[in-house]
Amino acid sequence: MASQDYETEKVAFRDFYDGSWDTMEAARNAFITLMRSLLATDVAIAGAKVEGRIKDREECLSKFRLKYQTALERDKTPYAIRDHISDLIGLRIVCFYEDDIERVKALISEEFDVLGVTDKTAQMEETADAFGYKGLHLDLRLSEGRRTLKEYAAYAEYPFELQIRTVVQDSWSILDHKIKYKKSIPNSLKRRINTLAALFELADREFRAIRDGTAEEIERTEAYAEIEEETAVVPAEPEAVVDSAPRKYAPLNAFSLLRIAKHFFPGQEFEPHKVDGFTQQVIDLKPDISRGKFNYYLRETIGEVRRYKADFEARPDGTPFNPFTVMRHCLYAADPALFSSLLTDRARESFDAWRADNKPATQAG
Repeated sequence: MASQDYETEKVAFRDFYDGSWDTMEAARNAFITLMRSLLATDVAIAGAKVEGRIKDREECLSKFRLKYQTALERDKTPYAIRDHISDLIGLRIVCFYEDDIERVKALISEEFDVLGVTDKTAQMEETADAFGYKGLHLDLRLSEGRRTLKEYAAYAEYPFELQIRTVVQDSWSILDHKIKYKKSIPNSLKRRINTLAALFELADREFRAIRDGTAEEIERTEAYAEIEEETAVVPAEPEAVVDSAPRKYAPLNAFSLLRIAKHFFPGQEFEPHKVDGFTQQVIDLKPDISRGKFNYYLRETIGEVRRYKADFEARPDGTPFNPFTVMRHCLYAADPALFSSLLTDRARESFDAWRADNKPATQAG
């Protein structure tokens, strides 16, 4: 029963904490699993990191003394320390971009009861000359529907705090905690801390701007029909720049390669870093390659490579070909001398042997 005696309530809280540890740990794990499942339903935030902890017992008592004890005892209000520690169980979601935070908040708010919201970002941005920790804190508990489910019944009465941050905000928070005596250091050092915090804030904005700019660049890449028009004249027209004249064809880049790849492999998802790396490999081997030329290579050889793919994958020791493997074989088939390094020695030998055994009738004689 609540009282106004701190020593009594301290003992009661320690007994509760020690006796509930296993249940709190199980609740933490259940909440983390649930959060990960919810995030996985939205491809834009599916890669966000979810982690959690149980707040240290003595740290809970210290927090209560600093934030609540004086006012409660001044007002002669009976209290139980447990009731004032909303972050006894704490979860954190670390996402990639600033606008992901609102997306995560909306998703979580549909699935949990929101008991309170603290928007650290809004608080900081209302201050023109200060920089520091930014993020969103939600005090949550399981929704009424979930509290009645058997698998969550044991955790129904455990509220928890969820912090939602970007990667940059999380990094700043970790480093900020390492800065000692922040309230006592000279103003010159405080200014340097503010400058550093401002750089972190700028980094968050720039990461988002780069993401948006990349998406716009992909959208600006001409439709495949435009690339096909260039491809139609590739065999008859030279690609080289002559007498400082502008290049006749648009050079290959990751965005046009992605557009071409999606034409030949409809419905296939391509990881950006793999597209980027493969594009650079091709350009390193043929620096003047145009998007039309790359498309021409694939169009002329992909039928043969697909037949080889089907034969190879049907072998007892055959492994599946992904789109990049197919494109590597296409380029090698189009120009073996130029693109030989795209395949391993074993892959080249296997492909060459198959091609020798499967020459069209017009070439066999």
